[in-house]
Amino acid sequence: MPRLAHISLLVRDYDEAFAFYVDKLGFTLVEDKQEPNKRWVTIRPPGAPLDATTILLARASTPEQLAVVGGQTGGRVFLFLETDDFQRDYDRFTSNGVEWVRPPAKMDYGTVAVFKDLYGNQWDLIERVD
Repeated sequence: MPRLAHISLLVRDYDEAFAFYVDKLGFTLVEDKQEPNKRWVTIRPPGAPLDATTILLARASTPEQLAVVGGQTGGRVFLFLETDDFQRDYDRFTSNGVEWVRPPAKMDYGTVAVFKDLYGNQWDLIERVD
């Protein structure tokens, strides 16, 4: 198995999720296919290679799925978004209204801050040091 293809992220609504991840965070839309009773929407971070793992925005369709939107990891950081320019992305996210849970901190491994997505999932924004 050479790679992980997709990570599924439960969302309430495709369009509101698209607006957050693409418009606020700058993610790239990879696919948006609509079929009867199904929509396949995948995104990836800007500048990621074409064969990079994508996030599948999966609309919750049952009460059980709706109950865990925003809490798929029980309150822990869910995804780690690595950047090559922490300050640039931190400033852009901040100006786009992204909510920060923990401010930037310099750690042995790099600079990191934690933000929430529109559903409350926590993400690390991290720039690693060599």
